[in-house]
Amino acid sequence: MAFKIYHSFTFDRKLDKMQKDFKDWLENIEAQLETNPYVGDQIRFRWFREKKRGKYRIYYLIYEDIQAVYLVNLSEKKDQQSIINACLIFLDNFKEEIKNLIK
Repeated sequence: MAFKIYHSFTFDRKLDKMQKDFKDWLENIEAQLETNPYVGDQIRFRWFREKKRGKYRIYYLIYEDIQAVYLVNLSEKKDQQSIINACLIFLDNFKEEIKNLIK
């Protein structure tokens, strides 16, 4: 069964500022994630991952139980650790957001 891809508000806000080539790359990544959400690099947990393109990283959470991938943030390499820490702090919020998006 294919996974559905969702974006957080924060992710979309940052994505709007990105160049077209990055957005094109992201479309390809989303197609990959639909069939295999585990293609990115694992961050601490199997369900928390990142994909890299140049100096940029996208961060996403995998929800096996609801067959969803939630793209939660986007950053440059230099901000990587602070974004990872923030994502871990807001895990419960992300779970609520994804449940509301699926409804």
